[in-house]
Amino acid sequence: MTIRFGEWTIGLNGEGAPGRELIGGKAWSVARMQALGLNVPSAVVITTRACAAFTAGQATPPGLDDEIAAGVAWLEERTDRRFGAGPRPLLVSVRSGAPVSMPGMMDTVLNLGINDETEAALAEECGDPLFARNTHRRFLDLYAHIVLKADSPLPDSGGDPAQWRDAIRAATGVEVPHQAQAQLRGAVRAVFESWNSRRARRYRQHHDIPDDLGTAVTIQAMVFGNLDARSGTGVLFSRNPLTGEPAPYGEYLPRAQGEDVVSGKFTPEPLSALANELPEAHACLLAAAETLERAGRDVQDIEFTIERGQLFFLQSRSAKLAPHAAARIAVDLVREGLIDEDAALRRITPDQVRILLAPHISPPAIHEAHALASGEGASPGVGIGVLVSDSDEAERRAHAGEAVILARPTTSPDDLHGMIASRAVVTELGGSTSHAAVVGRALGLPCVVGCGKGAFEGLAGRTVTVDGRTGKVYDGALAIESPYESDHESLATLGAWAASRSPLRVLPPSAPESRDAVDLTGDTIAADPTTIGEALKLIKGARGARGGAIASDEGVRAALAAGLEFIVADPVLPPLLAALRSQSATAAPSVLTERS
Repeated sequence: MTIRFGEWTIGLNGEGAPGRELIGGKAWSVARMQALGLNVPSAVVITTRACAAFTAGQATPPGLDDEIAAGVAWLEERTDRRFGAGPRPLLVSVRSGAPVSMPGMMDTVLNLGINDETEAALAEECGDPLFARNTHRRFLDLYAHIVLKADSPLPDSGGDPAQWRDAIRAATGVEVPHQAQAQLRGAVRAVFESWNSRRARRYRQHHDIPDDLGTAVTIQAMVFGNLDARSGTGVLFSRNPLTGEPAPYGEYLPRAQGEDVVSGKFTPEPLSALANELPEAHACLLAAAETLERAGRDVQDIEFTIERGQLFFLQSRSAKLAPHAAARIAVDLVREGLIDEDAALRRITPDQVRILLAPHISPPAIHEAHALASGEGASPGVGIGVLVSDSDEAERRAHAGEAVILARPTTSPDDLHGMIASRAVVTELGGSTSHAAVVGRALGLPCVVGCGKGAFEGLAGRTVTVDGRTGKVYDGALAIESPYESDHESLATLGAWAASRSPLRVLPPSAPESRDAVDLTGDTIAADPTTIGEALKLIKGARGARGGAIASDEGVRAALAAGLEFIVADPVLPPLLAALRSQSATAAPSVLTERS
C-alpha cells in the first residue's frame, strides 16, 4: 500500500508506487528496486505536483513542511536513527528526479543533517573522527555550491567546520543552517529552483522535453561509501555502453561517495578491482544487474554504494548508449526475447545511425599522425576543430560558423551549452561515467576523458582531431573515411525490419527505380530542411525524390505529407527510421517513451 503523508509527499516501500509522472524517475527506480527485493536505502519522495505548485507561486506549497517532517519521522522509524541528533544520527541525500531522464542536470546534496552535534555522534558511532569530519566538510561544500550558489569549493583538507561556515558566509552572505530541518527545507527549495535554471532549460530545449513536467525530490537515508576500506561507490552498466558487448561494464572508487565518481574529479578503478577486494559484493552486484535488465527489458545504468561490505542500490535506469552499442543491443534483446522488433526500432534514432555511419580517421592518416594527448575514449566518433577551453567561447565561436573542440579539466552541467556547440569534448580528469562521458554519449558527441592534468596547456587555438573511440587527440585535421551500412550486421538487420514496416520506401542510389525520382539537387528551397515541403508541393505527379534535404527527418516528413512513394538516400536506414517515427508520432505522441 502506498504511504502518503498528505497531498505532496509519499513514502517508498516497494508497494503500489505511483507512476514516474508523479514521483519522477529517481523515486520510481527506488520503488522498482525495492519491489524486486534489492537492498535499497529507505526513501520518501516529494511529488512533481509540489514542484509545479512551487513554480507557479514561487513559494513552498501549503502543508509541505509538515509533510516533510512526517516523512522524516517515518525514515527515522525505519532506520532506527534520529534526524539532526544522536546517538545514531540520520543523514539523508536530497536528489531531484524528473519524469524523463535528464542526466547531470539537477542538483544533489549528500550528508544533509550533519552539524557539530551529529558529527560528534557519528564519530562516536563509527569510531572514526576523520570520517565524520570529512562527511561534515562534504555536506558544507555541496550545500554551499548547490543551495547557496557559492562559486569556489571548500579545500579538501585543513580547517574545521566553524572556519568552513565562516568562509561560506563570507562568500555568499548567508549562513549554512545548523538545524537539520532548516537544511532540508533549503535543499528542497534549491531542487525546485534548479528546474528552471539556465542549464536545465537548455537541456530540455535540446531534447524537446516540456517545461511543465516538473521534478520530484527524493529524500533518502544515506549510506557511506567513504566510511572505511571495505566501503566504496560505483556505476555498473549491465552491458558495455560503448560497444554493446553483452558483458558488465563499470567503475568502482574505494572509500568514496557517488559524487566523486560522476564529478570526474577522481579516476576510478575497473570493476575487477571490486571483484578482488569484495568478491561477495561483486557477485551480488552482477546478479542484481541481470535481474534489473530483465525487469526493465533494457540495458541498465546502476548506481551503487558499499558500506562496510554491504551492497546498497541507489538507482537503476535505462542506459544512455553510444550509437554502435544501441544498434547491437537492440538486435540482441530481440534475439533474447526481451523485446520485439517494433520496440527495437523505436529505440534507435535516425541520428544515432547517422553518427554510427559518420566518417572516421583513415588508417594511413593515423599512422602518420602526432598524438597531442591520450585518454579514455568515452563516446565514439571523430571531431575536428579549433581547441577552446571555455564553454561560453565555444558557443560563441560555433555560432559564428567555426568548428570548435571544447577542452576542460572536467565538465559540469554548467558546460552543457559549450558541449552542444562543439564537435567533440576532451577533459583532463574523469572516467567513462563522468559528466562529460555520460552527456557526450547522450548527445552523440565524440568525447575523450582522463587525459591527465595539464594535458591541454598551451594548445588553445590549435586545430585538432579527436577520436572518441580510441581516446586520442591528434594534431591537425586528419583525413577521414566513411563506413557503409553493409559493414554492420546489426544495421542490416534493423534495416530489413524497418523496410518491412515503413510507410515510405527508401532506395539506395544504385537501385534501378531511383532513376525515376525527381532530382532536387541545386534547388535552394529543397536544400533547407525547413522549406523542403514547399519544394515538394511543386513537383506534381512525382513518385519519388532525391537530393536536397530529402533524407533529413524534416525531408522525410515532407515526403510523407506530399504523398511520395519513395525517396533515394544513402544511407538508407536513417530515413526509414524517421518515417516510422513520423508515423508513430501522429498515432500516439508522448514524451514519456519506454526508455525514459
